[in-house]
Amino acid sequence: MSKILLLEDDLSLINGLSFAFKKQGFEPYIARTLKEADALWADGKYDLLVLDVSLPDGSGFEFCKKVRQVSKVPIIFLTASDEEMNIIMGLDIGGDDYITKPFKLGVLVSRVNALLRRANSFNATDTELQSNGIKVLLLQGQAFKNGELLDLTAAEYKLLCLFMRSPNMVLTKEQILDKLWDCDGNYIDSSTLTVYMRRLRMKIEDNPSDPQMLLTVRRMGYKWNVVQ
Repeated sequence: MSKILLLEDDLSLINGLSFAFKKQGFEPYIARTLKEADALWADGKYDLLVLDVSLPDGSGFEFCKKVRQVSKVPIIFLTASDEEMNIIMGLDIGGDDYITKPFKLGVLVSRVNALLRRANSFNATDTELQSNGIKVLLLQGQAFKNGELLDLTAAEYKLLCLFMRSPNMVLTKEQILDKLWDCDGNYIDSSTLTVYMRRLRMKIEDNPSDPQMLLTVRRMGYKWNVVQ
């Protein structure tokens, strides 16, 4: 039974989500403030976190930052805001998905199931990826270029892992968005993905304006070009 930590202060939404999670066979644990979430996190191990962004005593972003210091547990943000900067910030600090209120319970449950499946497959088998002078240590969640630690955001790290697991294969923008964020274009679109690609190239390419590893395939998508 998957254990879900729900950080949400709206009692009606808590009741609806708790019912939906239990119906799916999940075991929900409820916190209505950051203080309560800290206590629950210290006392238990969870398979997934659902965090409201706006809380009485702070933000779900704050809790996410704490969790990401010690854990790679999947995280979904709930928010009333669909502003792109909030979305990018949530993904950069370690969020795996993002859903805006109001939403249908079935949609959130579907996202939860997809994220749990993806987390299981993402962490399976391999412990290390290596090509083009880039090494990723999956258990540690770290990436290195020529032995030097890369300063990657959570979203950039996941994007790099996705490409390195698919060497010399063209991935469409739709495939990338679906595999990483299950977004169906609802909150992060191809233009936002372009921003991530540019930022990742700035950190891994010797000459980002003339990339050799992370290539754009015109009218198709992107590919990880193994050059050594």
